[in-house]
Amino acid sequence: MFSWLGKQAAGGRAGAGGGGGGDAVQTVTGGLKELYMRKLLPLEEHYRFHDFHSPALEEADFENKPMVLLVGQYSTGKTTFVRYLLEQDFPGMRIGPEPTTDSFIAVMYGDTEGSTPGNALVVDPKKPFRKLSRFGNAFLNRFMCSQLPNEVLKSISIIDSPGILSGEKQRISRGYDFCQVLQWFGERVDRIILLFDAHKLDISDEFSEAIKSFRGQDDKIRVVLNKADQVDTQQLMRVYGALMWSLGKVINTPEVLRVYIGSFWAQPLQNTENRRLFEVEAQDLFHDIQSLPQKAAVRKLNDLIKRARLAKVHAYIISHLKKEMPSVFGKENKKKELISRLPEIYVELQREYQISQGDFPEVKKMQEQLEVCDFTKFHSLKPKLIEAVDNMLANKIASLMNLISQEENSMPTQMVHGGAFDGTMAGPFDHGYGEGAKEGAGEEEWIVAKDKPVYDEIFYTLSPVNGKISGVSAKKEMVTSKLPNSVLGKIWKLSDCDNDGMLDDEEFALAKHLIKIKLDGYELPNNLPPHLVPPSHRKPLQMSE
Repeated sequence: MFSWLGKQAAGGRAGAGGGGGGDAVQTVTGGLKELYMRKLLPLEEHYRFHDFHSPALEEADFENKPMVLLVGQYSTGKTTFVRYLLEQDFPGMRIGPEPTTDSFIAVMYGDTEGSTPGNALVVDPKKPFRKLSRFGNAFLNRFMCSQLPNEVLKSISIIDSPGILSGEKQRISRGYDFCQVLQWFGERVDRIILLFDAHKLDISDEFSEAIKSFRGQDDKIRVVLNKADQVDTQQLMRVYGALMWSLGKVINTPEVLRVYIGSFWAQPLQNTENRRLFEVEAQDLFHDIQSLPQKAAVRKLNDLIKRARLAKVHAYIISHLKKEMPSVFGKENKKKELISRLPEIYVELQREYQISQGDFPEVKKMQEQLEVCDFTKFHSLKPKLIEAVDNMLANKIASLMNLISQEENSMPTQMVHGGAFDGTMAGPFDHGYGEGAKEGAGEEEWIVAKDKPVYDEIFYTLSPVNGKISGVSAKKEMVTSKLPNSVLGKIWKLSDCDNDGMLDDEEFALAKHLIKIKLDGYELPNNLPPHLVPPSHRKPLQMSE
């Protein structure tokens, strides 16, 4: 995808690759993997990071396509949403008003259609799921991979999750830690989409816990308010407000989450009042998903930085606990005391090493994990391991980030294609086709002509001289629109086709038309489209071009 050129950017790999040829050009993905293996992994292993936080990363974690995780309560349209994007069924798909999807389904590209059960999936080194084996057979029996030859899946993979239930069913029936599995996926996917039904906005305790498992991944989360065509405009306003209020209680961030409103399935809208809103929202969501391949390298880099910061903090915590332990007597009592004092230890370490509070793991979870640990087997602080990670963050990552930016600028934009993404990319159903400044494109008659008689009446009240009005006269009429001067100035430049500082009747009608476009909520074009050029000014423009 990208090239990582030179030994210096690779962090001094001389001799590591067994020859000079492999050092000349290496992908960014390969560079990230090597940085992790050489700089970060030794620190993680020395301080048992994998037992507390996240399993070690493998080659497939760096090589896999961008992944999108769908999460929501049952019957919010998660599986239908996947079907809508792909525009075809996939193996294992079940849709219904009851809780139908009882498994995690990884929908991925394959040359032939088929499915792979979870137990076989976690031993495949080419798939990024090997570390899921730690969740046991109860989970693996509810995990599968659906493969099919679909254009969308050439660029991204989609993870469909079981509908979140409420009450004892959620906690008992699953047989595995549902939130832990979600956390595992949340750390590795590029986008987390939370789906809500316009008729089921209540966030159950179980759904709340599921959302909280994405702590630290807030930048990946998007919210979809699905089935919004089943309510009218007034109800939709209330539903949206209720959803934002509910989310505010669960996701503790000062920023407001982006919520996409629409009806994401290939069926007629039940209520067409908000059709234009749904179309705009769908386009925004499509653009967000389509941009994932382009941002994949940056996302992996960002996740590696977050992991490195957490691993450093973890090393400080573990080494501090080791240092505080007595050498002979009273070990168990000291262990209990240190666990209870963990919040205070966090504060001490913050001050000593100038660490941000947000880099520390959750206190309660850390205390629970420490209960079953033997502190005497912890290691003391090893400055060389910390220095290696600091060097990676300060130098290697920065140079790699510059190379990613250079490659992104030189490479063609990578976008998701196929399925529903192609349905709105061209033709009359392209977003904005025939609207705003695009209205009248391809028509023989000048689109402004239909309203020109009304504009002419205004024009002749402004006392034209030799068929033209001055800029002063035009300004008096244009400011009545109450648009800011910056907008009116742009409209003047677009309308004064011959740049003589005056407007004839056609140029004035064009100015009024552009004002109407802006007042209707559309953007003005940067350059005047050919179909908007007044008929009497078209030949001179064409000749000058």
